[in-house]
Amino acid sequence: MPHHVPREIRYNFEYQRRLKACFIGAGGHAYRNVYPTFRYAPVDLAAICDLDAARAKGFARVFGGERTYTDHHRMLADEKPELVFIVTNYTEDGHVRATELARDCVLAGAHVWMEKPTAASRAEVEALQALSAETGRKIMTGLKKTFFPAIEKLKDIIESSSFGQLSALTVRYPQSLPKPGDRRDLVAMQSFLDHIYHPGSIIHFLAGPIERATFEWAANTGGTVAALRFKSGAIGSLHFSAAQSWAAPFERVEAIGEWSHAIVENGVKLTHYRRADLPTYGRASSWIQPEESAALLYEPEFSLGQLYNNNMFTLGYVPEVLHFCEAVLEDRPLVKGTLEDALEIMKLFDFYSLTPEGVTAAI
Repeated sequence: MPHHVPREIRYNFEYQRRLKACFIGAGGHAYRNVYPTFRYAPVDLAAICDLDAARAKGFARVFGGERTYTDHHRMLADEKPELVFIVTNYTEDGHVRATELARDCVLAGAHVWMEKPTAASRAEVEALQALSAETGRKIMTGLKKTFFPAIEKLKDIIESSSFGQLSALTVRYPQSLPKPGDRRDLVAMQSFLDHIYHPGSIIHFLAGPIERATFEWAANTGGTVAALRFKSGAIGSLHFSAAQSWAAPFERVEAIGEWSHAIVENGVKLTHYRRADLPTYGRASSWIQPEESAALLYEPEFSLGQLYNNNMFTLGYVPEVLHFCEAVLEDRPLVKGTLEDALEIMKLFDFYSLTPEGVTAAI
């Protein structure tokens, strides 16, 4: 089945059945990017919980939540939701607040969608895996990058027979790695933990598990370049381009197959350079390729009031929420945003936390 499947979106009120949902968290990110997705998902928002009662009531007025709470235990007991969405922050010691909240929600009988990061350690992810298996409740992490239309289409290109076997993957993302003495301090590593889920999810989605890696570190900026060897046999690199200009596009992904490659720039521009013959050297008069081998460019238009021009779709927020809700409604397994995906990303986090630069380590 293709990874990128264009679809016509149903509005919330058009669903015959909507899932009773509660939401834990009333912060800016959730306000901008998660609550608004419910307009296009089978969600009936019953209640909102936040430690700040006024914020919870304000969000309820805007997004239609029927009741508000400041104690999530009470909310779970009173509401008995089918789903709980969690978008929160970190504890004072650097742990992910949502990890324990997810546990409470699952034990109360709810399926959980939680914003990344899933946890601050592999052991915590593994504990959630065990709990999910024991209870039969689904736990999904919001890995929005894997729901970008351009990244989904890139995955389809990589898996096409004409692309050949994936031989190399290069990902660039602007992130700084703290100095060696701070890398086992979760507070110092908070930004790194928060953001490694973005490139990490793309890498795992496109190329699968990493077998081993090594990296070099720039002391003046915290930037790194890592060389990767995947279990598939492909090679790759992850460039944390710290100190790049904030006025430039943040990300670039390049996948190379066998005499074919494809590039995603800025998350929305996908160019597929198909297999082509090299023109006769020293004699070719034109660089224009025949139509059957010319490059294919995919890029959105931003003129029409289409859903695909909304960042909730371009950046994968609605697609990931739909994936979660439909998996619950249809009682089928999650395909993306799984705890298995989160565990692979945490292995990459541990690699940067525990491995000195210049040393090759198994992932």
